[in-house]
Amino acid sequence: MISAGKTKLKAVAAVIAFTLAAGANAKVTDKDIINDQATTNDVVSNGLGPRGQRFSPLTLINTKTVKDMRPVWGFSLGGEKQRGQESQPVVKDGVMYITGSYSRVYAIDAITGDELWQYDARLPDGIMPCCDVINRGVALYDDLVIFGTLDAKLVALNNKTGKTVWKKKVEDYKAGYSITAAPIVVKGKVITGVSGGEFGIVGKIRAYDAKTGQIAWERPTVEGHMGYIWKNRKKMENGISGGEAGKTWTGDLWKSGGAAPWLGGTYDPEVDLLFFGTGNPAPWNSHLRPGDNYFSSSRLGIDPDTGKIKWHFQTTPHDGWDYDGVNELIPFNYKDGRKTVKAAATADRNGFFYVLNRENGDFIRGFPFVDKITWAKGLDDKGRPIFNEPVRPGNPALSKDGKKGSTVLAAPSFLGGKNWMPMAYSKDTGLFYVPSNEWEMDIWNEPTAYKKGAAYLGAGFTIKSINEDYIGVLRAIDPKTGKEVWNHKNYAPLWGGVLATAGNLVFMGNPEGYLMAFNAKTGEVEYKFNTGSGIVGSPITWKMNGEQYVSILSGWGGAVPLWGGEVAKRVKSFNQGGMVWTFKLPK
Repeated sequence: MISAGKTKLKAVAAVIAFTLAAGANAKVTDKDIINDQATTNDVVSNGLGPRGQRFSPLTLINTKTVKDMRPVWGFSLGGEKQRGQESQPVVKDGVMYITGSYSRVYAIDAITGDELWQYDARLPDGIMPCCDVINRGVALYDDLVIFGTLDAKLVALNNKTGKTVWKKKVEDYKAGYSITAAPIVVKGKVITGVSGGEFGIVGKIRAYDAKTGQIAWERPTVEGHMGYIWKNRKKMENGISGGEAGKTWTGDLWKSGGAAPWLGGTYDPEVDLLFFGTGNPAPWNSHLRPGDNYFSSSRLGIDPDTGKIKWHFQTTPHDGWDYDGVNELIPFNYKDGRKTVKAAATADRNGFFYVLNRENGDFIRGFPFVDKITWAKGLDDKGRPIFNEPVRPGNPALSKDGKKGSTVLAAPSFLGGKNWMPMAYSKDTGLFYVPSNEWEMDIWNEPTAYKKGAAYLGAGFTIKSINEDYIGVLRAIDPKTGKEVWNHKNYAPLWGGVLATAGNLVFMGNPEGYLMAFNAKTGEVEYKFNTGSGIVGSPITWKMNGEQYVSILSGWGGAVPLWGGEVAKRVKSFNQGGMVWTFKLPK
């Protein structure tokens, strides 16, 4: 719905402002999306291009000029829903589109910061988001603004009016499903995962015709469940095998196996594959489900035309710590002698950084990117972890009362060496810029059973800081050597995304509220600005009227204050908020 209380005069003014800002053509094409990283006048996709490298070739704001960068407008999301603003803005023809907490969408004049329209989803009372009421952004296609909701719907809005063009129920929110990630558009299909692994849902990825909302295919991410291709509206074809039920699961556990692809995906047109990560197997109590539990805690290479899984790489087989495997897999090329390697990199919650062959998923190399890992002794030559079995939480069935297994101290904590917050890759420096955290946890297992719509953990935990003076660490990492080139330590946990630019800068926000710019080669802090609330969103940059702009959402929230245990005390005084800040150099 469009927000109530808008006067007719304001509506007319908004339409005029939109027309002036957007011009005659505000449609986004497949070509626009594929070329997003190179076309600096717009940002039309999450990640500044389908590969998700989050790199901009703009140089007007650089290490010499960034000190003069100033805010030019701020936009308040309004109301009382000021928490957990994890959205990445997108910009097309002078109009910015963002999402806010509680499944809201805004269109904003990118020159003035004036609101053009607002959409508020009608959420039911029974939504069950695991990790705050956040949303990470929209997808643009044709004249549509498409996003997912906390009650597991996919909604397409007209980009000029904010009115609903189509709406699809992806899954049943009463079973614990929700959608928080920004969708991705590939070849005219809008593709989304689902959240809800803590409720024993079945993870799945779905593709819809972006213009009509007609479903194209569905790919469950738990072995044993079948995928489908919809050839037309009347005929449903069983086109994809889901694997053998129980092959890597025990009994019927695969029926509520989790493995939610809750973060969204990337796409590489060079090899024509989607890359999605999957979450934890359910329940957390790994003693209830012996086996590797495909395809949980994995990276998947998926055919965008059919949904078929072409390859998979499992980072934490038989996951017993909720390390997931959803973190973004970023395609990049590098030279090995005279050979060009088509690689992809990911920094996992389990504390290891992986470089894979993106054509077939083969392991190239892996190494720790955090200082403390206790659950595994290392990786073997195939990239499989060498488990440190004494650090697996104990089996409650072997305890005296059968109610609680032995407690272990495991590092990283389940919130991960890196969580959802996207890293960036600079083709100029050849480095990945990884927002990471140093923390550990006491974790133990408990008995549990699946019940629709109820929490399905079978575990308890307390998260602890490893160091007194910092938790967050922004790291510059060479994927060819595993070397950490520089780092920047932060008192609170880092929970927002990173942007790299050809101006030799890396932008990032922190929970203390600062937008910061670092020298991409040395890590020196070149710029700081306090936005007034913690930053858990992802920055963008674009060029308009000959000037370079930088925008970021500010608004503290997300999983840390909800799940952070002792660490939550460190951030308890941080104020919530809801603002978009936009910066440029003075004329």
